[in-house]
Amino acid sequence: MGLIQGKIPMRVKLIHGFGAVAFGVKDGGFLFFLLFYYSQVLGMDAGLVGLILLAALLIDAVVDPIIGYMSDRTYTRWGRRLPWLYAAPIPLAVIWILLWSPPGGVAPSPLGLLGIMVGVRVLLSACEVPSVSLVPELTSDYQERTTLFRYRYLSGWMGGILMMVLAYTVFMPGENGLLQQDGYPAYGYFGAVLMAIAVLGSAIGQHHIVANLPETKPAPFSLRDAFSEIFEAFSEKAFLIFAAGGLAAYISQGMTFSITNFLNIYVWQIDRVSFDWGPNWLNGLTAYPFVLGVSVVGMFILVGPMHNRFGKPKSAALSAVIAITFGLFPYFLYLGGLWPAIPSLASTALFFGFTIFANMFGVVLMISATSMLAEIVEAFEERTGRRAEGSFYSGNWLVQKCATGFGAAITGQIIAFSQLEQGADPAAVEFGVLYTIIITFAIATIALGLIAAFWLGRFPITREQHEARIAARAVQQNAQKE
Repeated sequence: MGLIQGKIPMRVKLIHGFGAVAFGVKDGGFLFFLLFYYSQVLGMDAGLVGLILLAALLIDAVVDPIIGYMSDRTYTRWGRRLPWLYAAPIPLAVIWILLWSPPGGVAPSPLGLLGIMVGVRVLLSACEVPSVSLVPELTSDYQERTTLFRYRYLSGWMGGILMMVLAYTVFMPGENGLLQQDGYPAYGYFGAVLMAIAVLGSAIGQHHIVANLPETKPAPFSLRDAFSEIFEAFSEKAFLIFAAGGLAAYISQGMTFSITNFLNIYVWQIDRVSFDWGPNWLNGLTAYPFVLGVSVVGMFILVGPMHNRFGKPKSAALSAVIAITFGLFPYFLYLGGLWPAIPSLASTALFFGFTIFANMFGVVLMISATSMLAEIVEAFEERTGRRAEGSFYSGNWLVQKCATGFGAAITGQIIAFSQLEQGADPAAVEFGVLYTIIITFAIATIALGLIAAFWLGRFPITREQHEARIAARAVQQNAQKE
């Protein structure tokens, strides 16, 4: 059973969620800025950068399940997860700085960039997998697990949004500021400090709750046994269904986030829209993170009632369809000649309105999918007698990183296929280039979103089944005590 019975204290929700800020910083950097920085600023081919992102994930895919397995089998007086959360964040901060401050200010070789990306991803896994694996350990309550994920996603998004605001207003400000190299190293330094503080602070805040010697001592580590147990966990039917839907959802998310700056600057030109009533630093681009913030707050309010009424699988399927509709409708209006003039205040305001709802339901989709994993833990334990939180969440992490990396790789190919020139003036880009970007993006988004809705909507564990399983487990544990 979980360590906490009943409602989780607000302090624990906030502290646990705070650790996800590191994930938000990394995700925002990788998905919103990295491809743009290395292609449009440092001059690397966008398609090559996308392939390097994908290659780093394929390498990381071998490492992530091992981290989850080792986390499950860590046996210390501080429990299974805390040693990882204390050891990994400082090395992560160092290599994050290197990613945004390449030696000599020039792009490293493809192999050098690959090594840096692999290092970032492996070290972030060593922080995130143990941290998120605490969720089913902290509580067995169906709805309280959703609540913990709400706070994790809220914190992660706020960390990413904070970095976006600082990027647009402090580190790379002004018109065409993203095309200037000088601010990216400072962006890297600030993000590194924030990630280290988030992971260490969350670990210290939860120390008094989870720092306990595990009930059973695991057998000595064996690579053969590790892959055998990982394969068994990943063969769980519910996990395979989750993975099919989650893979499509994460690919779509990775593609959407990594193409955002290209679309915002070259299609909507929101960086050229100012607000007369606002401060000098406020324009369409610097306002964009606040729009995302509004959408995340909406998610935080909406996801609990949706799970209560529809359950997690149906919530995920509905959210996928709604996110596609709101996300792509502005592009169809634009191509059909029904959109206000660009750039203009009317165009930017209307685009922001659609973005709020598209992103809000997109995040509900992600929370619904991730929260399903906690139920797989008990189903697997019922079948095998073993708990494998780390293996399952490393599996989710593997699916997520491989998929988002593949999504970023798709963006790289879309930009290369469109023949958008490096450092191109947004006002001078031909319509044919923009048309190619929009159509290929829309086709991929629709296909991936419908696949995600189909599979996640068929997730086989209902709330009633989960609660019955927890009750049976409690009876068994009480009988063993007697």
